[in-house]
Amino acid sequence: MLNDTQLLEAAQRFSTPLYVYDAAELDAALAGVRAAFTDTRIFYAMKANPNLSLLRRFRSAGVGFECVSAGELARAVKAGASGEHILVNGPAKSDEEYAEGGRLGATFIVDRGEEVALLPPSSRALVRVNPALSVSTHDHLATGAGSSKFGVPLSEVAAVVEALKAAGHTARGLHVHIGSAIRDAGDFAAAFAKLSELRPSVGELEVLDVGGGWSLDADLHGIAGQARQAAEVFGAQLWAEPGRYLVAGAGVLLSTVVGSKQTGRDFVLLDAGMTELIRPMLYGAVQPIRALWQGDQTKPYDLAGPACESGDVLAHDVPLPTPQRGGVLALLEAGAYGAAMSSNYLSRPRPAEVLWDGSWQVIRQREGPEAIWAAEL
Repeated sequence: MLNDTQLLEAAQRFSTPLYVYDAAELDAALAGVRAAFTDTRIFYAMKANPNLSLLRRFRSAGVGFECVSAGELARAVKAGASGEHILVNGPAKSDEEYAEGGRLGATFIVDRGEEVALLPPSSRALVRVNPALSVSTHDHLATGAGSSKFGVPLSEVAAVVEALKAAGHTARGLHVHIGSAIRDAGDFAAAFAKLSELRPSVGELEVLDVGGGWSLDADLHGIAGQARQAAEVFGAQLWAEPGRYLVAGAGVLLSTVVGSKQTGRDFVLLDAGMTELIRPMLYGAVQPIRALWQGDQTKPYDLAGPACESGDVLAHDVPLPTPQRGGVLALLEAGAYGAAMSSNYLSRPRPAEVLWDGSWQVIRQREGPEAIWAAEL
């Protein structure tokens, strides 16, 4: 990971708020996935971070893309992917997304039975299974729960597979994705066991796609071994869709201290907040945080952003040296769903993004006011 000197150099050179990525960390994360998931096709879940420079890096390494919008499909093509390297996912696909996925020859992930009639002629498809499991993550990140909007109930999967075949489509196999940032590897074992129970009703398959969702400290080799056993049950090739796992650890959000105050709490006031990093508000996400200034006295502070919103707090009770105006904080593990979810709320410009790959590369310019309102009439 980039050291304090490099992070301070980036903040001084490009100003803050700023997203910084370490190319070596990106490469190491992909190498770790491939070491665990041997003989597995990897599709990057683009929603985690869709920056074109990162997409091109993954595509040049042979990685495909899982897309959930027409915009992401366009990015996949721009990054050099063909249909064989693209999955079209999502619970409410638009006519445009069906048409573009069909034109590209992508593989569709069918999320409900009625989608069979909506697919372009002679499509290739996977059926997304809802295993109805409670998993070890935030409720907003749990996509495999029985009450989730995602996937086909276990009791209906075989019928959807048969409907695909009857409609002239290629039913390539099954898909499961139970959530994100899942801490307990046993959750994956339970999901794969649910899939294996479908073997008598669906027969052999070409593909078993086990999604992603692994926490950054997960036992990846153990999870991969269990996934491989499930694939063997079906005689299927194994696919996986890591998103956050590939990019989170490579990214840092740099923010400058603009002041401090005390009410009922001790606050450090930052130039970054919910418009730059909304995960703490959405998911209760906790980022590792490092102060890039020195000081002897340390006490806990809440980190508050500039928005006129009570929820605009990036972290609570963070031990910090006495804050200094102009000091720089590094919010670590911010490479996923940080820049991707940043917004122009309050007409704030989305931050610049830079990549360290032996030298600094600007991979997204900081927006100016004109860029924010360019589409308005």
